Amino acid sequence: MEDSNFDYEGTLEACARGDQAAFKRLYQQEAGQLLGLAITLLGRRDQAEDCVHDALVKVWSNAHRFDRTLGQGRAWIYSILRYRALNQLRGRGRLVQTDDSFIEQMADDSPQAEQHASDQSDGRQLRHCLGQLERPRRHPILLAFYRGLTHEQIASRLTTPLGTIKGRIRAGLRALQECLQA
Repeated sequence: MEDSNFDYEGTLEACARGDQAAFKRLYQQEAGQLLGLAITLLGRRDQAEDCVHDALVKVWSNAHRFDRTLGQGRAWIYSILRYRALNQLRGRGRLVQTDDSFIEQMADDSPQAEQHASDQSDGRQLRHCLGQLERPRRHPILLAFYRGLTHEQIASRLTTPLGTIKGRIRAGLRALQECLQA
């Protein structure tokens, strides 16, 4: 049940006041997309379901920490899920359970990658903005987000100096942010 006019910031602020109905609306709005991302990151549905549950509990209990002046509500929610998933992966002693074909396809602009991105929430706009980035900026961002690789790991994998990777990621994220806000 995706609603492009959903007020994430207001809903999180209502959750911070203990409004259970607001949390239910948030759950109905995002649970499916959160699960899809968690499955992509973790590779296993059972672990993804646990991760989404833990992340949503964290959203409810920490809603009072959300500050709309620091960023968008939806991004805040997804960052909680992402950190939970990455912590789970690190706890298993590995960062990747699934293969890297998805990342390689996305980096190479394959039709399957475009379809996957469009299926995600705000996928069309994100796909458009990612498409605006040149591959040297897009690829490290995708490796960091979907695979949880550190800057050092990305630099090693792409055989590129660490400072260059950091600069590309910074510039790419800045360009993505500008594009998504346009």
